[in-house]
Amino acid sequence: MPIPTEPIGSIPRSGELLAAMSDRAAGRISGEQFRAVEEAALRDTIARLEETGSPVISDGEQTKPSFATYPIAGFLNLAPDGAVIPFADGHTRQLPRLTAGPFRYAVRAGSYVQAALRHAHRPVKQAVISASALSLLYPQDGIPQYPREAFIKDLVKEASQDIRECLEGGADSVQIDFTEGRLALKLDPSGNLLNSFVGLNNQVLAGFTATERKRIGVHTCPGGDRDSTHSADVDYLGLLPSLFNLNVGRFYIQLASETDRRRVLKTAQSLLKPGQILFVGVIDPIDLKVETPEQVRDRVLEAAEFIALDALGTTDDCGFSPFADDTSTSRETAFAKIRNRVEGTRMASAILGV
Repeated sequence: MPIPTEPIGSIPRSGELLAAMSDRAAGRISGEQFRAVEEAALRDTIARLEETGSPVISDGEQTKPSFATYPIAGFLNLAPDGAVIPFADGHTRQLPRLTAGPFRYAVRAGSYVQAALRHAHRPVKQAVISASALSLLYPQDGIPQYPREAFIKDLVKEASQDIRECLEGGADSVQIDFTEGRLALKLDPSGNLLNSFVGLNNQVLAGFTATERKRIGVHTCPGGDRDSTHSADVDYLGLLPSLFNLNVGRFYIQLASETDRRRVLKTAQSLLKPGQILFVGVIDPIDLKVETPEQVRDRVLEAAEFIALDALGTTDDCGFSPFADDTSTSRETAFAKIRNRVEGTRMASAILGV
């Protein structure tokens, strides 16, 4: 069986979809008109992903406002002045702030699975946001009549249900986006914040059987927005021991953009448990230069020096447009990179005899 290869998530939105998003927000088009544009973008994205030869596809997150905030789209108990995430190039992203409880998901990722399955001819992978990322919605000074303990209880229940609906709704696998993992070490070098994030996510995972967890994975990267990162300056090796304490069957790690990939691979080799699969990043989404299949092949062969073939897969370092308004990478570049990831992984599989 060839080495498995999978996308991470987002594909840049088309100009038509971005214009429709703006028109809908301004009230210039109806909800029905907007949904028609969304459906067309979803259909085109899935068709083009399948054309790359990818054995597993995603919905490209075409109808998500962002990878992180989809569950709260339309949720009313929010204020705009939440946690701020700074990026290396100087721009920031700001999360909303929860103002009252109880906390509930307004949108579940299972709805994206159902929409994708209308058009897909290959297994569909669904990305979900981590409970730890959503925990940042709760303000540090608390909420009257809604203590943090009650919020965490609600959050764990909602995040668990989000994953379960994807698995039961037909998703081939579910990927938990945990891009805040490396950022946690930047905010708190002691590691206490990171370990609390891991513990919270494991509370969510505790509700699944060992068999179900084989279909659940976690993705980590130093962020990727407008061709910039939020935590690439943090030593990767500080994250990995805690990351591999997550009770999942799959790990998707950013690697293509690392300066010392062998150092990361050697550490991952020592942490990977029997039965787990490590999907290594062989494509850098924030580098506009398209990797050749030969470059991908060589990165796979390098990874195979450390990771057993039955535990090795390939992926992209991150999504190509995790926030809907990120137009730094074109759709054409994203699909070209994915196509070459698939081809380069196939080439390496042939050399390795799998």
